[in-house]
Amino acid sequence: MNNGNDRKRVPRTSSHSEKYGNERYKIRDGESAPKNTYNERGNTYAKDSPDDYGNRMEDTNYNYDRGNDSGYDSGYIDLSSAVDSVPAKKKRKRIVKEAPVKVVPVQKPYQKVLLKKNLPRKSPPLLKKPPKPVVPVYPDVVFDKPVRLNRFISNTGLCSRREADEHIRQGLIKVNGQVVTEMGVKVNQEDEICYKDKTLTNQRKIYLLLNKPKGFVTSMDDPNCKKLVMDLIRSACRERIYPVGRLDKMTTGVLLFTNDGDLSLKLTHPTNRMRKVYQVTLDKPLTEEDMDKLAKGIELEDGFIAFDSIAYTDPENHTQIGVEIHSGKNRIVRRTFEAAGYKVIKLDRVYFAGLTRKGLKRGKWRFLTPEEVAFLKMMPA
Repeated sequence: MNNGNDRKRVPRTSSHSEKYGNERYKIRDGESAPKNTYNERGNTYAKDSPDDYGNRMEDTNYNYDRGNDSGYDSGYIDLSSAVDSVPAKKKRKRIVKEAPVKVVPVQKPYQKVLLKKNLPRKSPPLLKKPPKPVVPVYPDVVFDKPVRLNRFISNTGLCSRREADEHIRQGLIKVNGQVVTEMGVKVNQEDEICYKDKTLTNQRKIYLLLNKPKGFVTSMDDPNCKKLVMDLIRSACRERIYPVGRLDKMTTGVLLFTNDGDLSLKLTHPTNRMRKVYQVTLDKPLTEEDMDKLAKGIELEDGFIAFDSIAYTDPENHTQIGVEIHSGKNRIVRRTFEAAGYKVIKLDRVYFAGLTRKGLKRGKWRFLTPEEVAFLKMMPA
């Protein structure tokens, strides 16, 4: 059996302090050695007895033949006996983790690094603009018989007929090199018409439909107003076009633009009774009695007026009213409801002479198709 000390124990040589002692801890003559102090022979602590066991603490059960079980000063330790002496302990399995592999970056040659503030800015991707609408090919207006001079000037797109009469009266119009100041003069298609020494020719006709938004004034030029309907269609064409009829500032809906004076006069003259349909929103529900009253007619300051047709657009909401009228008087729909004791909150024209705003967003415009233009011209006057 392995005692933990197979070799002969080698006595330890005394050190200088053991041989000669330490004067600091020597016991003087006539004094007894106190307990729990250092003895004469060295720095070894003595417990209850002055007996000296070298540098080892006093232990009466110490087996000098076998040696210290703990392996202290035994020279070497038998590992197998040390493990066998452990009382029934479970051996822990040692888990060895692999060290992470360090990736050493490859040194590259010197390279210039741009700071963030010096990095070139990337321009945002360009958005493709929708293609500009192309003006359809409309049939040109050709006079097969003599027409009045103001009508000819109006068809060239220079101005309206009333403005043409003013130009003629001021002597600004020449026909075949002669100044004309008389009204009612008729000209042919072959005649040369000049305005301030500039020859006037019939330009192509433009027919444009706008879904008018709220807050825009239907005027060619107004220094007192910043928002004009002409600003919404200014990029549509180079020709001079003007609105057919008028809508007040707070009214929205269908508005036609053209430079065809004959068609404009046809659509706006009250005797032609062109249909106009409005969707009205009132501040309170409209009673059936007041609806019958409006259908029969109301006397206003500028004359008698009656709706051609009036009905509820929503059976459950009597503040939504649909109105059909052919009169072109200024603010006629609003003034009619105000005379009946109602206030118009919202007014939208949804139909005008066969044209609707279907598929056209608020503030957008489009050119009329040749079929729509032919329909307008064939309408009875």
